[in-house]
Amino acid sequence: MAALVVIGPGDPDDPGWVEARSVAEIAGLARAGHTVVVTPAALVGDAAEDAAELAVAAVCVWAGARVLRTTRPGPVRQAAEMADALAGRRPPALTRRGLA
Repeated sequence: MAALVVIGPGDPDDPGWVEARSVAEIAGLARAGHTVVVTPAALVGDAAEDAAELAVAAVCVWAGARVLRTTRPGPVRQAAEMADALAGRRPPALTRRGLA
């Protein structure tokens, strides 16, 4: 699977990337083998709060998006990497053994 990429709003697209505008479209394009690019803030709307954009970014990555376009690269990357780890596509950044 392709690496996770976070880009800024003005960064150019790779010609092989396909843009998606819904979770169903992301899943379908990812299943077909395309590298899917998504703008999480556009899926949330103009009144996007940080938490909403992070949640949408995580859902998009879970559905198969590999490229995220955002003005908040740090938090979006962290949310996306967490979703990737939960989906089993990458090892977690930190593991702890909990003893109750």
